[in-house]
Amino acid sequence: MKSILDFDLKGKTVLIRCDLNVTLVDGKILDDTRITSSIKSIKYILDNGGKAIILSHFGKVKTTEDKEKYSLRIVYDRLKELIPNLSFCDSLDFDTIGDFVGKVDFGKAVLLENTRFYDLDGKLESDCSEKLYKFYASLGDIFILDAFGSLHRAHASTLGISNILPTGIGFLVIDELKNLDVLFHPEHPFAVIMGGAKVSDKISVINSFIDQVDTLLVGGAMANTFLKAKGYDLGISIYEEEMLDTCKSLLKRYGDKIVLPVDFYGNLSYENGEAKYTELDSFDSSLMALDIGPKTVELFSSKLANIKTVFWNGPLGVTDFSNFSYGTKSILAVISNISCTSILGGGDVVAAVKNLGFSDKVTFLSTGGGATLTYLADKDLISLKNIER
Repeated sequence: MKSILDFDLKGKTVLIRCDLNVTLVDGKILDDTRITSSIKSIKYILDNGGKAIILSHFGKVKTTEDKEKYSLRIVYDRLKELIPNLSFCDSLDFDTIGDFVGKVDFGKAVLLENTRFYDLDGKLESDCSEKLYKFYASLGDIFILDAFGSLHRAHASTLGISNILPTGIGFLVIDELKNLDVLFHPEHPFAVIMGGAKVSDKISVINSFIDQVDTLLVGGAMANTFLKAKGYDLGISIYEEEMLDTCKSLLKRYGDKIVLPVDFYGNLSYENGEAKYTELDSFDSSLMALDIGPKTVELFSSKLANIKTVFWNGPLGVTDFSNFSYGTKSILAVISNISCTSILGGGDVVAAVKNLGFSDKVTFLSTGGGATLTYLADKDLISLKNIER
């Protein structure tokens, strides 16, 4: 697949689509990983005599009031610390942007305003408007896709520009594809750990891997639906009624591979702090399951003991609350002490890995959420379709 390494960038204006969609708390960037992950490709463009025009979305923009909250200026302030030769264009007017970009020298970069601001005028970004992507394309000579987390979306700033400009992938996407491709030919024994809330969100990946995995460990609220399908009463725990038949079918066909929790920590709601213990066979009907318990950790650990490859998507509990991060932290500790290739993907589990201090103890953390799952399910991402193979 054509990459940033295949272009002569000297004297060229290079549009680069990054994923700078960081999480804000009280107006401050919680984690700048997505910013720092974009630096290598941007600097490569500048170091090789090109001009970098940086595009990114930021947040969910639904109303004009969101424009103040989700301006990329806050990202610019952090990005400029890493790339001093950077300016910011906050205009959405095509002519103004064109004039601004034209005045930027080669060897320097400019960050344009949030691509999703154009969704307030007829969803030009999300609907891959020809008007918008032709404008973006008119600004440059080459297009580099380095926003792995957005490559499953056919937006103007991802797929659209590649309809016009010569396109390649950046270093972040190169790294993502190289590491995720390991999972298509894993060293066995191979385990998949699935957590998070919904079976429906993960069913395509489960179907993609279930025949080749040696064990599938299921936690989080996903496990509730599987256990409900087996006839267990889990009190007030959430589950997906519409996925019960799917889970029954999977359990009937792959019951020897699918491993489910046998005990839990829970409470009446996420916010209530105390973690109350209950076992599956005598589940406290007043509780909501919010984390796996010690017997489940022991069970999961035994299944992981000799694993050579593991893919993990979704936390095993509500890790936003420290009292319900026990299971995720415990299994992360197990994996970090096994000689295996460990690949973790999805925003929630990656955030948990970082918050719990295991970032340097796993093989690879994928920056994609839906993009990671889409690629693993189909080995295809819509925004890569125009890139020369």
